[in-house]
Amino acid sequence: MVANTGIAPRSGLFYFSQGWKLIKEPGIRRFVVLPLLVNMLLMGGAFWWLFTRLEGWIATLMAMVPNWLQWLSYLIWPLAVISILLVFGYFFSTLANWIAAPFNGLLAEQLEARLTGATPPDTGVVDIMKDLPRIMKREWQKFAWYLPRALVLLVLFFIPGIGQTLAPVLWFLFSAWMLAIQYCDYPFDNHKVPFAQMRVALRERKFINMQFGALTSIFTMIPLLNLVIMPVAVCGATAMWVDCYRERHAR
Repeated sequence: MVANTGIAPRSGLFYFSQGWKLIKEPGIRRFVVLPLLVNMLLMGGAFWWLFTRLEGWIATLMAMVPNWLQWLSYLIWPLAVISILLVFGYFFSTLANWIAAPFNGLLAEQLEARLTGATPPDTGVVDIMKDLPRIMKREWQKFAWYLPRALVLLVLFFIPGIGQTLAPVLWFLFSAWMLAIQYCDYPFDNHKVPFAQMRVALRERKFINMQFGALTSIFTMIPLLNLVIMPVAVCGATAMWVDCYRERHAR
């Protein structure tokens, strides 16, 4: 179970599929448990609550469409459903990542050691607590970068017709990029690569990262599968780090 560093990067689909394989590796599964539990409790409860209220929210959104655009309702209705799922899924996945950030970083650290053939670090609770301020600072940097951009896109949802048609597409592209940043950041942060430098590195392979983030975003919207997507994405992003970034950025 040793990856070759410095190889030609594969597709985002490849690294996403690797995530599903890597969560089942012996020695890794125990580090998957805590992120998995956090995601199951938060995302499971959140989506159950969403589906009990989705019908009323859709009716409210459709009521905002002016009469002269009612002929577009067949298009706007499914877009409204997708929009709510995208925004809701991303919001709660972000919240889950805040709570599980120390465990996601530990999972990325352990998996990287196994992929590169290094001795896995013996990280305990005390070590996690020492790193907690740095980890939370990093999560805040991601949130501060994301929030103003998300608010601009959210405004589009309240513009009848054109805005409500474009907003789901733009939000999906934005959430794909932001989820790539979210999950790829764990191995970067383990090596204390600055947040701005990490974003530059991801932009150099933007197509691969957009593929990876788009698949993560889609699975975040699918009930049951979204319960396990967090550790899958961490493992896939760590495999990408080892192949594409570690040789240049590891410290």
